[in-house]
Amino acid sequence: MRRKIGLEELLERAPAAQNAAPPAQQPAGPSGLSGPSGPQRRVPHTEFEFELPLGYVDDEGTVHRHGTMRLATARDELMPQIDLRVKENPAYLSVVLLSHVITRLGDLTDVHTGIVERMYATDVAFLQDLYQRINSEGHTRAAVTCPHCDGAFEVDLAGGRLGES
Repeated sequence: MRRKIGLEELLERAPAAQNAAPPAQQPAGPSGLSGPSGPQRRVPHTEFEFELPLGYVDDEGTVHRHGTMRLATARDELMPQIDLRVKENPAYLSVVLLSHVITRLGDLTDVHTGIVERMYATDVAFLQDLYQRINSEGHTRAAVTCPHCDGAFEVDLAGGRLGES
């Protein structure tokens, strides 16, 4: 008979699974390809660089605009659900979630909720859109149409401003 476990117990068990040894690689077959199904699969792109529209201003007055966001894991999506701040104010979910997936912001490598709280609303909206784009579509590109010539092309939303090289 199986028993139900709560989210807390599930999250406590997760680190043990992460520290487990990776499965052994299968030797290359006669064709030189590894594994039974042919060529090795490409490793997915898991980190995306971005440039904030305005930038985070720290206590010393330094503006941090360039950063890196990684793909979210199931744990990243579950952790805010047990956070008391999110239970009291569901709108706080995006602050907690963004603080988990932003790996670097300028010179800062410890991006916590306090930093996300002090960002301009424009930058938070940009990061929420970037999060949604990379975690549902897997990229930061968007198809756009020129309003003057009706030409269609792609832009990278995480990169620099339009017109800059």
